[in-house]
Amino acid sequence: MKQIDVCLTPDLLHLHNIENTIVVVADVFRATSCMVTAFAYGVNSIIPVATIEECQLWQERGYLAAAERNAQKVDGFELDNSPFTYMDERIRGANVAMTTTNGTLAITKSRSAVKVLVGSFLNLEAIARFLKNERYDVMVLCAGWKGRVNLEDTLFAGALVERLKDSYAMAEDSAIMAWRLYSQGKDNLPSYLSNSSHIGRLQRLGIQKDITYCLQHDLYDVVPVLRGNALVSMQV
Repeated sequence: MKQIDVCLTPDLLHLHNIENTIVVVADVFRATSCMVTAFAYGVNSIIPVATIEECQLWQERGYLAAAERNAQKVDGFELDNSPFTYMDERIRGANVAMTTTNGTLAITKSRSAVKVLVGSFLNLEAIARFLKNERYDVMVLCAGWKGRVNLEDTLFAGALVERLKDSYAMAEDSAIMAWRLYSQGKDNLPSYLSNSSHIGRLQRLGIQKDITYCLQHDLYDVVPVLRGNALVSMQV
């Protein structure tokens, strides 16, 4: 039987062999939720990069550029890390370069995988439906926060495990833990997450509407996949 595993932070990725695995990267608050939203609203491609300097180089080549550090927009870039920014008509058909504190770094660290997908609660069912037809093992890579585990990405991992548990065996305890956490909190995720560290950061910045939006399930039938150095969308 195929297996599904969870890596709770990119700092633990070196413990896993992902060369025959599909990696689903999750940065719920907010990078991967932004990416999914952008594709739903017609962006052509997104190039995820680890550093601000790389993002500036793509900006100089004519790309729309998004840069976030510590949950705030970096000066000199057109776009920030709020999913509502990507509902703008100017992103339709655009090519975007993006760097964030955690999510884009996790994507760049996953390049040796068979496929790298972008997951969020917003496209949870689309991701699950796609993976049911794949023959490879799956790993959910939680972007976390600067190498540390966070709750919201772990809950997404648990949600995906729940949707795939009839098709994939849980490979390690981290998958079981994520699934059990999601089972406890799924009926009211905002309440379950209310004391989490990243919720606190975002609330201090007055970004409650992003939190509420990013916890919605199954809004979009898009699956962003890494092709070369760019994410593009697969319709499923």
